[in-house]
Amino acid sequence: MTSQDRLPQNRHLVTEIPGPKSTAAMARRKEAVSGGLGTAIPVIVSRAHDAIIEDIDGNRIIDLGAGIGVVTVGNAAPRVVKAVQEAVEKFTHTNFTTAPYLGYIEVCEALNRLTPGKFAKKSILQNSGAEAVENAIKIARHYTKRPAVVVFEHAYHGRTNLTMALTAKNLPYKDGFGPFANEIYRMPMPYSYRWLGNPDTIAEDALDMVIHKIEKEVGAHNVAAILIEPVVGEGGFIVPPVGFMPGLQKFATENKIVFIADEVQSGFARTGKMFAVEHEGMEPDMIVSAKGIAGGLPLAAVTARAEIMDSSHVGGLGGTYGGNPIACAAALAVIEMIEEEKLVERAAHVGDILFAALNALKAQYSIIGEVRGRGAMVAIELVHAGTKDPNPEAMAKVIKYCQSKGVLILTAGTYGNVIRFLPPVVITDELLKDALGVLAEGFASL
Repeated sequence: MTSQDRLPQNRHLVTEIPGPKSTAAMARRKEAVSGGLGTAIPVIVSRAHDAIIEDIDGNRIIDLGAGIGVVTVGNAAPRVVKAVQEAVEKFTHTNFTTAPYLGYIEVCEALNRLTPGKFAKKSILQNSGAEAVENAIKIARHYTKRPAVVVFEHAYHGRTNLTMALTAKNLPYKDGFGPFANEIYRMPMPYSYRWLGNPDTIAEDALDMVIHKIEKEVGAHNVAAILIEPVVGEGGFIVPPVGFMPGLQKFATENKIVFIADEVQSGFARTGKMFAVEHEGMEPDMIVSAKGIAGGLPLAAVTARAEIMDSSHVGGLGGTYGGNPIACAAALAVIEMIEEEKLVERAAHVGDILFAALNALKAQYSIIGEVRGRGAMVAIELVHAGTKDPNPEAMAKVIKYCQSKGVLILTAGTYGNVIRFLPPVVITDELLKDALGVLAEGFASL
């Protein structure tokens, strides 16, 4: 594909959203596809390049969701496409634990190099974030010979049975799907905007509270792992206060607990660092990666201290499709793009634009309670003016307006009142500013 064949990076509407072809296809979807699946925008995609999605009616829509943070390097990034095409011509599958191949090894080598920590590391590859989280817990329990896992309020870790237990929010993720795995203990998350205590001592106070609960209600000697998102994703892009996570890891280390950073959504250049824990100079025992790792192909990973990863017996880890050779080829191309095209720095620049525009809107509209996030992972929380009461109605109206004008944005938040921004970091400044202009119109229309 030549550059001329790629979609123009501008918003262009030829029909209403959704158009007639998408409307007809969505009717087919309703008949054929489980009603348990949601839809963020009611269009049917025909192609997508970089930060533009084109639907089957010919509308070009600005993508500020990146497939929920997956196509960080852009949709159908040329390097990724080329790597996939070359890989698929060679072989499509052997199962790495049956007949190994270099791509898997090379991705693990790259992860061991890129994840923070000067200690020896090893990795395994899976298909999804939830599967990687399950493996992380499995490995930590086997290594420590302990049962308990500590997680946090507002957390999201997946939709499988174990990861539903780890996830905080009931609807839509857990309701009616139990019973869930046991030995999961949920702790308070220091959510700065909604913290009832002293904001100046939030990190210390929250840490004291969590440690007290672990010691008195669980027993530190029973805890295999502490699992936390460095930026809480589905919970609304909550950033733990500075000092909280390092203090938590110190406690974990002192008590021989595996400290796991769930970087499924925040990793791989999303936050202006390769991994979000680097904002506080942290070196977790274990990091879970997924989403942005392979440019849209299903791949996830667990990377940890070598002694932890080697503690499982041979055959105890694996899976039929984990580390598929085509996905591995895509991941190596993504890593090459991030490093050679300085996409970590680009994410920080995108974040600067987002924060400037969103804070300007906050100054203008009192229903925007807070702007928060890191790098190109930013959110706004909507409230009723003069209060901190969640305002999901205003959020829905703004989302609907933006969609009607050809801008795809996503929701989040425990209270269903957060708009999150996860654009591909390769989005042009002009395209991002156009989308933010539409967002401003959405607020003006309320």
